[in-house]
Amino acid sequence: MSRRSRRWETLIDFFFYKESHQWLAILRIGLGVLVVLYALSLLNDWNYLFATSGEAVVTRDFAEALLFLQARFVPTLGWLVRAGESLGLREGLVLSASWVCLIGVGIGLLLGVFCRVSAIAAWFLHLCATKSGAFVTYGVDDFMTIGLFYLMLSPLPDRYTFDRWLRRTTPKSFLTLGFFRRVLQLHLSLIYFFSGLTKCLGSDWWNGLNLWRALTRPPFNVIPAELLVRWKLIFPIVGIAICLIEIGYPVFIWLKKTRSFWLIAVLLMHAAIGVMMGMYLFALVMIVLNLAAFAPDSFLFRKRCEPGVPIPSEID
Repeated sequence: MSRRSRRWETLIDFFFYKESHQWLAILRIGLGVLVVLYALSLLNDWNYLFATSGEAVVTRDFAEALLFLQARFVPTLGWLVRAGESLGLREGLVLSASWVCLIGVGIGLLLGVFCRVSAIAAWFLHLCATKSGAFVTYGVDDFMTIGLFYLMLSPLPDRYTFDRWLRRTTPKSFLTLGFFRRVLQLHLSLIYFFSGLTKCLGSDWWNGLNLWRALTRPPFNVIPAELLVRWKLIFPIVGIAICLIEIGYPVFIWLKKTRSFWLIAVLLMHAAIGVMMGMYLFALVMIVLNLAAFAPDSFLFRKRCEPGVPIPSEID
């Protein structure tokens, strides 16, 4: 076998390997919880944010008009409103129905009922809400869209769903399970590497100034400023640690000996962001993505494979 053939075979084995359903169940259940919490967080403000007749400073029409100049085929809530108007339905009714549907598909993902339909609908409705409210979105919306996109394309249903129990569906290919998990792993590695690289290029993460700004800027100033002043000496240490965790992610998260340690460090970092800045949904979505991508290969989860499916080889 030639060297080129061996390299090609190694690449194929890297992406298409036999994988269990465990990681997909983590992703599905975690994103189901996130979709429900996301919808509940907007329960009182949904129509206020997205109704054209509302009192919001920036209306949905303005956000969608700007989006139309950049990308005409990105779905928005305006699509649903216009479709409802063609059927004689009021805007408020369509918006309320879209919120109820978002809750419904989130519960569907959580329980594993109509998994494929729920995943596609959750991705579509969440993307519509995100693009129609682009001026009030932040990182959690982007990462939820990414996670739901992977879930929508993955070989659902996994073995831990009601769909598999009620319908006795045929198990999906273990090779495609490995492919989608591998792409998610690489995607996260790139995200953390470039996030860490941009932090390292400036000096404000090394001296702790950016950390101070993040913790004292409304509405993220959960911790009293006088308490932060007492901790000011550890800000440079924490800032450097964050830089090293992120820029080292694409190396140490793949190595068997350091994977568990690096995964715990990343999970603790996001948990601290959620508690100290009040960014609970952002922290949760990053924890879910990391657990789905790497936890089944760490000591946090005992590796479980389907009968006859060998455990994928580790990178030593």
